[in-house]
Amino acid sequence: MNVSMVNMIHRINDYLWELPLEYKTGMRVPGLIYTDEDTIRSLAYDKSLEQVANVAFLPGIVGASLAMPDIHWGYGFPIGGVAATRTEDGVISPGGVGFDINCGMRLLRTDLLEVEV
Repeated sequence: MNVSMVNMIHRINDYLWELPLEYKTGMRVPGLIYTDEDTIRSLAYDKSLEQVANVAFLPGIVGASLAMPDIHWGYGFPIGGVAATRTEDGVISPGGVGFDINCGMRLLRTDLLEVEV
């Protein structure tokens, strides 16, 4: 359980939370997490907040390391993680593209036509 990290998060409003620069020396920007209180509490049980902090170290990162309401532990970035970097000194991170795209999604093949659906 990562309670110490959850305790460092500042509540900005009901659905916005900040992981401050003080969490880890070297973070270039804060982490901003868009979610509810129940989800923030649940994040103590995985490493997704740690991933939000790690993304904040990227060269050229602009603004904040962001996490959307579907945040959960990913590979590199957390799933739901977003970051923008400058073209001059930024990076493109394969971990930011995602390895869990469409998680929870299912594909079903059918003989129905579009107009029948």
